[in-house]
Amino acid sequence: QIKSSSTLIAFNSDRPGIGWTWLQGGHGTCKFMHSSPTDLVTDLDFSPFDDFLLGTGSADRTVKLWRLPGPGQALPSVPGVVLGPEALPVEVLQFHPTTDGVFVSKKMWMDLEAHGDLVQSVVWSRDGALVGTACKDKQLRIFDPRAKPEASQSTKAHENSRDSRLAWTGMQEHLVSTGLNQMREQEVKLWDTRFFSSALASLTLDTSPGSLMPLLDPDSGLLVLAGKGERQLYCYEVTLQQPALSPVTQCVLESVLRGAALVPRRALAVMSCEVLRVLQLSDIAIIPISHHVPRKAVEFHEDLFPDTAGCVPASDPHTWWAGSNQQVQKVSLNPAHPPHPRFTSLLVPATEAPPDTVQFAEAPRADADPAGGFSSSPSSLTSPSTPSSLGPSLSSSSGIGTSPSQRSLQSLLGPSSKFRHTQGSVLHRDSHITNLKGLSLTTPGESDGFCANQLHVAVPLLSSGGQVAVLELRKPGRLPDTALPTLQNGAAVTDLAWDPFDPHRLAVAGEDARIRLWRVPPGGLENMLTTPEAVLTGHTEKIYSLRFHPLAADILASSSYDLTIRIWDLQARTERLRLQGHQDQVGQLQEWGPNHGQVYMAFRPGVRDTSCASCAVSQQEGPGPEGGRGARIVWVCDGRCLLVSGFDSQSERQLLLYMADALAGGPSAVLGLDVAPSTLLPIYDPDTSLVLLTGKGDTRVFLYELLSEAPFFLECNSFTSPDPHKGFILLPKTECDVREVEFARCLRLRQTSLEPVAFRLPRVRKEFFQDDVFPDTAVSWEPVLSAEAWLGGTNGQPRLLSLQPPGMIPVSQAPREAPARRAPSSAQYLEEKSDQQKKEELLNAMVAKLGNREDPLPQDSFEGVDEDEWVSEWQGRPAFLTSSTIPPRHTAAHIPFLPRPS
Repeated sequence: QIKSSSTLIAFNSDRPGIGWTWLQGGHGTCKFMHSSPTDLVTDLDFSPFDDFLLGTGSADRTVKLWRLPGPGQALPSVPGVVLGPEALPVEVLQFHPTTDGVFVSKKMWMDLEAHGDLVQSVVWSRDGALVGTACKDKQLRIFDPRAKPEASQSTKAHENSRDSRLAWTGMQEHLVSTGLNQMREQEVKLWDTRFFSSALASLTLDTSPGSLMPLLDPDSGLLVLAGKGERQLYCYEVTLQQPALSPVTQCVLESVLRGAALVPRRALAVMSCEVLRVLQLSDIAIIPISHHVPRKAVEFHEDLFPDTAGCVPASDPHTWWAGSNQQVQKVSLNPAHPPHPRFTSLLVPATEAPPDTVQFAEAPRADADPAGGFSSSPSSLTSPSTPSSLGPSLSSSSGIGTSPSQRSLQSLLGPSSKFRHTQGSVLHRDSHITNLKGLSLTTPGESDGFCANQLHVAVPLLSSGGQVAVLELRKPGRLPDTALPTLQNGAAVTDLAWDPFDPHRLAVAGEDARIRLWRVPPGGLENMLTTPEAVLTGHTEKIYSLRFHPLAADILASSSYDLTIRIWDLQARTERLRLQGHQDQVGQLQEWGPNHGQVYMAFRPGVRDTSCASCAVSQQEGPGPEGGRGARIVWVCDGRCLLVSGFDSQSERQLLLYMADALAGGPSAVLGLDVAPSTLLPIYDPDTSLVLLTGKGDTRVFLYELLSEAPFFLECNSFTSPDPHKGFILLPKTECDVREVEFARCLRLRQTSLEPVAFRLPRVRKEFFQDDVFPDTAVSWEPVLSAEAWLGGTNGQPRLLSLQPPGMIPVSQAPREAPARRAPSSAQYLEEKSDQQKKEELLNAMVAKLGNREDPLPQDSFEGVDEDEWVSEWQGRPAFLTSSTIPPRHTAAHIPFLPRPS
């Protein structure tokens, strides 16, 4: 949590006490104060009237009021007021918006009645008359605390019971709620308390487990949506006209967001047209993010800055409880007007404490150890950043370098990937397989969910009996509405894998601890298969991962909840090796080593290297991810490194890069990504050293180029899809369109379709073979060793194949183009002419464009009629018009009103 007044910033952290710093001129230093070593703050809020009065809720079930020191004053060692202790911990604290000395606090269960479950959010209305609450029972309630403890109104807000938040708009009858729907997608709804049965408007954002914080400025109607654990800020404008929630801008953050707060409008740089400032709390810094409206004139713009609420309360607590609804007097933000009156609350008198009672600790600066506390660089708090236009009328910028120009500067100071401009796109619909029905979404997180080779795609179905649909990759289109022929596995499918050397053999693991080997006919499945080619038994618990050996034929590794990894000889259909002795779940993913005689495992205590062909003994061990959730492991950097994807102690997804010969020393580099429930599935391309990372239910695929030395991770453009995918796998290299510089092709499994996704690199001279992007690739469809040879200790290397198409010349051998002669600009010619010459040329050009004014008009060549013809036509009728009434250069068609004779 983080809050701001017009003068100070306060925040809480994992360490005891409250951190605070100055809003302007903090010089990168934060101070901490606490009343006891165990004083863990649960929430905090500044008084809307007194910039130095801070209220905190603590884990010791008390509410404390602090008076923060002004310039030159000592830091208080004890709070000025302590309320409580309450029966349960205080979760939310908010001061009254119009009255000094009144605030609302949310305990684990509120004293206000009608809540049947945990209360998640409590907010005052802008006029201070009502209280809105969001509860875990999915109900949104409105209370008038001065009238009765029961709710005056209630309605169902969001379908998911996860954390919901509320914010009142500047219009007293409207409020905004945020939460999750049934698909775990973040959604925002606008409510009118006069028509509370349904929302006025709603919008859906991305899938994310983090809570979405609504930060609403009532004066401008701008709504900032900040998700905990995310790297984006969304800004919307809230109006009564449709669309009621219209997007304004979007800001990409450099670091993961831990908390966010709005700066009061009285502290904005109005002469710079700063209409909004958000404070981002990250792991190591407080980062201001300013939103500016571009205006040419440096002056006060009244249309951008209407009068805002002042800092003098409208009434005292007794008057408010008696029923008064007086509002705070508004003040002008124009710097030319007199300064705003200051207010000092009497709740905590302003007194100076002796210096020897000061109890504070300074947090490290931005270049110190980030684990010790919070800091912010001086420039991030005091120096305005250059705004980059992100919307039609509003721009957003961050103080630590999120603008493209700053990114370009960073690329000059350090290495950058040649794949940084990668473009990922879904191929044409003609290549999709659609009308998929009944997909199984219950495969373990260690499984990819489906598998594919150059011919077939195997997808588990939700039907009973562990059915697996086998689709032909070469036959895209709409599947029939009737039931598909399937493989009847007999038990729910947990993982499946195609044999790399036999494209028609499929290994399927089941919850019954058995592995079944199926043979698919070359033309594809036409009838249901119920009898597998072979069944491998030996595991005593559910199997959740299968991996074929990449070089040796008929070698398969499996990992199970029985805490063993077993190596199978498929030719003999027997178990040949067993790796055991682990004390926790092992092999959340096993990966064959660079010499293909080793298996590497990521499991909860750490990372382990086991030599399989010689003995079943661990050779190396090292610390793994801190989080106890799933992890995946893959070999990278030509076998010199191991990449592990897992979670930290705060459930943030992260990447850990280990040196293969030094696992005990821990990871050489750690990269935090985002907060999401699904395990990241790493897909590594050894030809380009690129790793693609995504999870089940994600909409984004991260791309990084990996290095065995600092900086280790080079970020590339990510691929984003509009809806979440259920699986994402890499196809063989031979499926890529080399002529279009396509270096990777993947399959994306959606709810009802399979889509190929191509990753391409934009190149100018595409007529040449890009040999720097396409080195010789391994022939992965031919075995190098037999099972007996590998089990006997023999190692080998795969044969390499060039991807160069016939007739294409490598770009490294292409002739160098001569630099094109640049023609002088037109400005050079104009500079050599006088003003009179320029004027004449301009007039001549205009005349040539319009034509000669003396040329006859087209109607001048038209033939008229004789006088006799007019007389015979109109004889005996009133004469309205004669030929003489028409001007000689006009025709009757140009006269606007010509009455017809009756």
